[in-house]
Amino acid sequence: MWQVQEAKTKLSEVIERARTRGPQIITRHGVERAVVLSIEEYRALLSRQPSFREHLLNGPRVDDFTIPRDKDRGRDIDL
Repeated sequence: MWQVQEAKTKLSEVIERARTRGPQIITRHGVERAVVLSIEEYRALLSRQPSFREHLLNGPRVDDFTIPRDKDRGRDIDL
């Protein structure tokens, strides 16, 4: 893990470690704020994302979607 200030001064090292050792986490005030990835890991993440069409087609099935109807017809009123 890298603190923001250290990551700023050693950016080349952060990038190299992301390439050789894996994702590098950057913290600010002890809270994880960012991750530096190698370009290969980034592209691998992008390639695993389904297209919008695939996302929609993989959603829940609604072929037999029925809504129960209330049998109450309201009330009679005198006009």
